[in-house]
Amino acid sequence: MESNKKYWKGLEELNNSPEFVEMNKSEFAEPLPIEEILSGAGLMAKTPRRDFLKALGFGVGAVTLAACQKVPVHKSIPYLIKPEEVTPGVANYYTSSYNGQAILVKTREGRPIKIEGNPDDLIGRGAIDAPGQTSVLDLYDISRLQNPVLNKDESSWEMVDGFVTKELAAVAAGGKKIRIVSSTVHSPSTQAVIAAFTAKYPTTKLINYDPISYTGIIQANQNSFGKAVLPHYHFEKADVIVSFDADFLGTWISPVEFMRQWVTNRNNASLESKKMSRHIQFEAGMSLTGTNADTRVPIKPSEEGLALVSLYNAISGTTLPGSKPLSNKAAANSIAIAAKELTAAKGRALVVCGSNDVAMQVLVNAINSLLGSYGTTIDLDNPYLKYAGNDAELVEFVNEMKRGEVDAVFFLDSNPGYDYFNAKDFTQALAKVRLKVSFSDRSDETSSLCQVIAPNHNYLEAWGDSNAFAGYYTIIQPAINPVYNSRQAEQSFLVWADSPVKDYYAFVRNNWLTNLLPKVGLSGQAGWETLLQKGLIKTADVPATTYSFNKDLSGIAQSIINRSNQLAANGNTVELQVYPTISMGEGKRANNPWLQELPDSVSKVTWDNYAAISPTYAEKLGIKESDVLKITSGNHTVELPVLIQPGQAQQTISVALGYGRTASGKVGTGVGKNAFPFLAFKNGTFQGSAQATITATGDVYNLAQTQTHHSVEGRNIIRETSFNKYLKDPSSANGRHESEHKTYTLWPEYNRPEYNWVMAIDLNSCTGCGACVAACNVENNVPVVGRDEVRRRREMHWIRIDRYYSFKEGNESVTEEKEINKLDNMDNVSVVYQPMFCQHCDHAPCETVCPVLATVHSSEGLNHMAYNRCVGTRYCANNCPYKVRRFNWFNYWNDSRFDNYLNNEHTQLVLNPDVTTRFRGVMEKCTMCIQRIQGGKLKAKLDQRNLKDGEIKTACQQTCPTNAIVFGNVNDPESEVAKLLKSDRTYYVLEELNVQPGIGYQVKVRNVNETLA
Repeated sequence: MESNKKYWKGLEELNNSPEFVEMNKSEFAEPLPIEEILSGAGLMAKTPRRDFLKALGFGVGAVTLAACQKVPVHKSIPYLIKPEEVTPGVANYYTSSYNGQAILVKTREGRPIKIEGNPDDLIGRGAIDAPGQTSVLDLYDISRLQNPVLNKDESSWEMVDGFVTKELAAVAAGGKKIRIVSSTVHSPSTQAVIAAFTAKYPTTKLINYDPISYTGIIQANQNSFGKAVLPHYHFEKADVIVSFDADFLGTWISPVEFMRQWVTNRNNASLESKKMSRHIQFEAGMSLTGTNADTRVPIKPSEEGLALVSLYNAISGTTLPGSKPLSNKAAANSIAIAAKELTAAKGRALVVCGSNDVAMQVLVNAINSLLGSYGTTIDLDNPYLKYAGNDAELVEFVNEMKRGEVDAVFFLDSNPGYDYFNAKDFTQALAKVRLKVSFSDRSDETSSLCQVIAPNHNYLEAWGDSNAFAGYYTIIQPAINPVYNSRQAEQSFLVWADSPVKDYYAFVRNNWLTNLLPKVGLSGQAGWETLLQKGLIKTADVPATTYSFNKDLSGIAQSIINRSNQLAANGNTVELQVYPTISMGEGKRANNPWLQELPDSVSKVTWDNYAAISPTYAEKLGIKESDVLKITSGNHTVELPVLIQPGQAQQTISVALGYGRTASGKVGTGVGKNAFPFLAFKNGTFQGSAQATITATGDVYNLAQTQTHHSVEGRNIIRETSFNKYLKDPSSANGRHESEHKTYTLWPEYNRPEYNWVMAIDLNSCTGCGACVAACNVENNVPVVGRDEVRRRREMHWIRIDRYYSFKEGNESVTEEKEINKLDNMDNVSVVYQPMFCQHCDHAPCETVCPVLATVHSSEGLNHMAYNRCVGTRYCANNCPYKVRRFNWFNYWNDSRFDNYLNNEHTQLVLNPDVTTRFRGVMEKCTMCIQRIQGGKLKAKLDQRNLKDGEIKTACQQTCPTNAIVFGNVNDPESEVAKLLKSDRTYYVLEELNVQPGIGYQVKVRNVNETLA
């Protein structure tokens, strides 16, 4: 057990800053606004606190009396002719697809309220990420256009069709170019529609454009092997993984799939079989993948290419021309050891790189070829199809517009007016185009420049399909009629091309019946219905073959070294890196408040981006947390607040993309600053690293962070060990306390003869991605409170993912007992994530202090909340050692001051009717999805059978890509949760308090090479 290690959530906690000490003197962020509450109830503002319950009791009584008065009764009329598939109070599920993943859409009385992963999905196997979970809210976004727009005014589809058809005829007569600018089209039916449109207008060309670009990898594979594809990676087949700035667990290519693959060699089953992969990460900014690596080595962007050259030299036993030793000694040592481990794991090794530079990706190909990765951990024959964007083609398109060669352009699911690196250049060029049409569902940065906005359906209103990777096809079907007067973009293309089939449903169905279903032996109406029920088909994989790299690397090495020299910071500059986040991505979802308020996995910041800088470098420059910096790179300057980030490489700053929208809607407009202009077009691709200068403005901007809202007070909460120690003694780090002291109980024990609901959480599987937080928000009607309320520590999330830093084992001097210079070790930190929510304690300390019995224990082992009893004393929150209860300061769902978030007439439709929306002045917390438990029990009762293990899943468990959360009945000794809780790695947080929590955690294990530690 690593009992001497010190864990801390943030630098203020580590350094015990005066502000942190003062903030944590009080149990709560601020006292109850008694005067506001009582004045609102018509009572004297000076009422003493001891009279609060009495006063509030009077208020409740008055409301009760008012409710008993006679009022006119309007009788509701029930269904006379009920739709066959709709039973009031019973959910319906429909298969569909989100971003290439097969999903299930839960509807209640005709309205979608929840997205679940389809268990048959080959990407997530039933899991889905936070953007997918929250995407249901976009359907009800009041910022969506309610009608098509023609020349800035609302119009009708008839007028739009007439205008576009007439203009297209003129363009065709003139012979100039027509361009469709779209995020990568990986829908077979959409591709067929575009082909039909191109047949009508032969000068049409589709330009695939992905703001988060993978052109470098695709072009490198073309140069290396003659295959311009994005490979299908298999992390589950890799014993050693070395990543250079590829955040494959967070945002890189297919993170849900990669998380599922990566954890198979690190979870409970793998450990019990005495096997664990090793993962080494080289990166500048602290990413989600870096925090989960066994060994993380901070390097500057300018050192990344040199490190790759060194790795190639070490594995190949040769020296590339122009090679020079890494000046970063820690990185040089790590590269040498990584080379040995990769070579020893030949055939089961994988090297990945997040750079979009073609030369660097060619060198990665050469390394993987030496390691025998092709045909095993890398599959070029069954590639990903979601990201086929070509950066050079988009730049050439802008040049075509400048030259006046383009007469018509259509923007489909793309917004280059915001995310193109030179938006001013793009805007000026677009002004020369005769016909400009956008299919955006709102007047965004690009569509506001167009004569026509033909609003596309939300995917939950649409028909369609997807082909995420070779051989894997998913169907999209509507779960609701269109909320507004929108129309599917594909149907618009069919109408404007005067296609014989103008109904897109008929087009999709015909395409599947003719081209896709026969591939898997299905046909006719029966085959179509089978598809709609299952949601997907998969054809046989092409056998993955090996590929040998035989290109001359002299020019490649020189290109990499030149690029490194251009990036290297001098005394007056820093190295700037831009990156996407899980919640914001490329910024398309900026108007989703659930995503804006989802804490960043690493920094725990909400509602903003920032400039991340290392503690040591900040100290050197005299920069403090929240200072505003002016950052200039090229022709772009932004001002952003500083976040002091342990693990950040020296003399570097990292800035997140996806923020700074100027026309996204009421929620996202004006949040953060736009970092896309920091991208540069170099060697045919968009690249996100550059030199920059920084200057302190003298301003201060406090970020809304959640990381230290709940102090751990030095308690022994996290347990971790190394893989070597685990092999010697699997129970070495669980720190169980049963034998250390005698425990007593003041209450009689109650039998739970049938159900005793508990949970197991594997810290080795939890990556901290936040999908569980998003799923809980959607399932349980958790409100959004906004940036200012988060800063007051009033976020309402029922689950928080606590992120703990500690110093690496190699820095054994960094303990609680010894004085250290903490800044000298800030580069070398480890991170552990711990999901924390109501522990449903058998001896729950909250229950004993509630004066009105609002929180009580059930006969099935759960801690319940009776909201209509709660009077908001907050005694329970005060007595909870886990700090997992939330107090409703306002009626967030109904108060007009929150109308920018979830409080409007449409977003109310996303509410789960099985879960009560809580009102002002009450406590709330995790219920273990009691509505799902009751629903599962009822279904088993109706089927006259016993519940099956795994039949009931909490929302957090259902969406977790790594199966880190397991819920079930511990009374069943064969249940998965019962077996997990018997594991040698199991421990209970704060077990020494004898509250007898119902959630067991399993020790974090790192496969650390002691030489690298």
